[in-house]
Amino acid sequence: MTDNPPVLILAPLQGVTDVVFRQAYVRHFSGIDQAMAPFISTMSSRRLKPSRLKDVDPALNTALPVIPQILGNNPDDFIYLGNYLFDMGYAQVNWNLGCPHSKIAKKLRGSGLLSHPDKIDAFLSRVIPAMKPTLSVKIRLGRKAKEEIRDLIAMFNTHKLDEIILHPRTGEQMYTGAADVDAFEQAMNDCGHPMVYNGDIVDLVSWERIRQRFPEINRFMIGRGILSNPFLPEQIKGVNIDSKHTDAPIHERLKNFHADLFNSYKQVFSGPGHLIGRMKGFWSYLGPSFENSKKSLKKLLKSNSEQGYLDRVNEFWDMSLNFGPGRIE
Repeated sequence: MTDNPPVLILAPLQGVTDVVFRQAYVRHFSGIDQAMAPFISTMSSRRLKPSRLKDVDPALNTALPVIPQILGNNPDDFIYLGNYLFDMGYAQVNWNLGCPHSKIAKKLRGSGLLSHPDKIDAFLSRVIPAMKPTLSVKIRLGRKAKEEIRDLIAMFNTHKLDEIILHPRTGEQMYTGAADVDAFEQAMNDCGHPMVYNGDIVDLVSWERIRQRFPEINRFMIGRGILSNPFLPEQIKGVNIDSKHTDAPIHERLKNFHADLFNSYKQVFSGPGHLIGRMKGFWSYLGPSFENSKKSLKKLLKSNSEQGYLDRVNEFWDMSLNFGPGRIE
């Protein structure tokens, strides 16, 4: 196994891992080395609105290196946006070829393009020579079948890319079933580009399994695992979070992180509906990591006012539920 410390990348989850979340996270936790921002849809110069790029404003992203991600299938619009991001200070951008949602895939964006390597080939042939920043791609095994990855890797090998981030499921699988590590290994062996592993790293056990299976890989993207256990990157990096001695530090850090995130979003959203909705999304990942939390979490997620939400959150903390079954060790 390589002696190099792993590079951990926060995955781009639309509507979750935005700049507000990323800023708050690094104020309370360590271990993440980079973040990929949730995708920005392509836009032409006539439709470019600076507000759509606020999430990757360099002035707001000083604490954690960020890679902008672009979603689209129009090469001219992609080139325009990529070069605009380069002028903002980004030397690399990522092309989203992995989004599994059917509404996006039906428009031949995200994973919807994976069944058409000829279209991706033509797109890259047009985009790469005309773009100032370098390019990486985030993909799945295919849209419908994992066998699609063979033609995709062969095609990607003909283009100049920084790296390929592979989530070893198909687009139609969404997040069901287990990540296919055998398919990832075959793709890695066939690929001429550096590879990043993404998928099902949710605790130390799954981390060690992937780390030992792929000693050649040194870059790992984690999304849901970090949202459900914010301590996971520190655990992977060997940071002592003091969990063997008392639960107090763990709970205090989680409470402080939540309060910071809530107050930060309160400055962004104009009404309580958007604020509470965003925080419910946060709890949908974190809440199930507490043992026996189903009943109290259900009550929290039914909150429909700011004060009601805060009351339910305080009740949740007061229950002092054990956090991280099978995760905090």
